[in-house]
Amino acid sequence: MKKWMRWEDWVAVGVGLVAAICAFVMPQMGASMPWMLIVGVLLIAAGVANLAMPGMVAMEYVQLALGAVLFVAPWLGGYADMQSGVAWVSWIGGAVAVIVAALAVRPAMHMHDRTLPH
Repeated sequence: MKKWMRWEDWVAVGVGLVAAICAFVMPQMGASMPWMLIVGVLLIAAGVANLAMPGMVAMEYVQLALGAVLFVAPWLGGYADMQSGVAWVSWIGGAVAVIVAALAVRPAMHMHDRTLPH
């Protein structure tokens, strides 16, 4: 697995970027702006870390957890109104981030095992 080549991590970076941008360009409800901005930036950072250093299994789990936080953020931040575009961005983006992180865990574990000294 080469650096900067894993599609799963690029998708996570994209989800984080969309969440962070939507925090500014979509009509806000409740505490959607800080939730989406903070989780979006953290997803970008986790994705870039995974791209730069593939095989860090713990960071894959961090990325998965951030996706889960983005998914539940509408309820935590008080913007879970079904008519809210920001809620849908959080739900869909969070689900996508969780799925791609789950898909990336096994390859990261495999690469991590190959890099350990025997």
